[in-house]
Order: sequence, then structure tokens, then C-alpha cells
Amino acid sequence: MKFLIPFYLALAAFAQAACLDFAETSKEVHITADAETAAVEFNFTNKSGNPVTIAKADAGCACMKILFSGGKLTYGPGETGVLRAVFNIGNASGSVEKIIALWLDTAPTNPPSQSISVRIQIPTPITLEPKTLKWESGGKPEPQTVHIRMAEGKPIHVTAIKPSTEEFSCELKVVEEGRSYDLVVTPRDVTKPALSAIRIETDCEIQKHQVQQAFAVVHKPAPADKTSH
Repeated sequence: MKFLIPFYLALAAFAQAACLDFAETSKEVHITADAETAAVEFNFTNKSGNPVTIAKADAGCACMKILFSGGKLTYGPGETGVLRAVFNIGNASGSVEKIIALWLDTAPTNPPSQSISVRIQIPTPITLEPKTLKWESGGKPEPQTVHIRMAEGKPIHVTAIKPSTEEFSCELKVVEEGRSYDLVVTPRDVTKPALSAIRIETDCEIQKHQVQQAFAVVHKPAPADKTSH
């Protein structure tokens, strides 16, 4: 019988860990390009017969703050609450997913008692494709192109191109003024490794998007595979 005690204790811990019932365990939010933060709320209910205390909530990064309605962390049987996740956008763009882990005070510390997820869709008014151009040292110094495209809406113009070094030549070609540009980059020397960060300045009204950055790299060839067949 003594061998069954840990088993029953584990079951009890599992039941305690599963007693917060979330109406939704994942959400997707879409924000505007000029947003500084994104917030999403999750409603939950204590469906157990005992009080439940949330000991810890963590999204794994300092960019997301986890709050509970009224700062309340203990919920009686049948009581409801709201978890609010606030994401600091910073320079993030595209699709960003964050997992919020919850630990209850009577549950094991590993793994978390429960996890919920947030996917944030962050539009960007300017896209670069690709962001990094690569050449192998000893290869051919052929030109490559970064395609600069502006999102629908007010036109955005490229006002300056500033490479961090003189090891690459840069030529900006207008495909459609205010909408589409091609940045043609050519290494001046491919006999040795080189790196340049290319600053792309625009008149975008959203300050954090005004400057974009592309990269040009001359790198050593990958080692030949010597595995015998």
C-alpha cells in the first residue's frame, strides 16, 4: 500500500493543477503598425471545490507583463478572474508567439500547472527581402538585390542608403516611387571575408520604422564533406 501513496499524491497534485478552467487557452491579436503595446485578456474560473492560489505567472521574457484583475491571486470555488497579458512591441514585427506558464501554489514546480498562448500579428509598413545578402570568398562578385516594398497606404520614400563600410557598392533603383525599390549590392572584393550593415532611411511617419537595416556578407566557404560513401 505504501507504494501507492506517491501515486495518489501525484493524482491529487494533477487535479489541483487542472482546476483553473480558461474559456480560451490561445488567442491571436492583430495590431496596427504604430502600436507600442498589445494587450489580450483570458477569462478563467476555479471549477474545483477548493481555493486556488496562483503562485507564479511567467511569459519567459521581460517584454510581456502578466496581470490579474484587481491584483487578485487567490480564487475560491466557482470564482472567476481575468488574466491580462501586455506585450511591449519594441522592434518586433511579423508573427510573434508567447507562451504564458502558470504555477499554482500546491502543484509541482515542474512542469507548469497550465500554459496558455498568445500570437501577436504585427504589421510592418516596410519589408526587406532578403535582409541578408551572402557571397562566398573566392567566388564571383556578382550583384545581388534587396527588394524594398512598402505596405498599402500612404507612400513611403527611401531617402538615403548608408552602408557601414566601403567594401560593397550600393545602387538604389526605383521600381515604383513611394512603393517599391530595389537595392543592388555588389562586393568590391571577394578574396576575403567582409561585412557591411546597410542603413536604409525613409520618410515613414512611424518613427520606429523610419530606418531599416540590411546586411551584406562575404564569408568563407563551408568545409567540404569528407565523409566517405
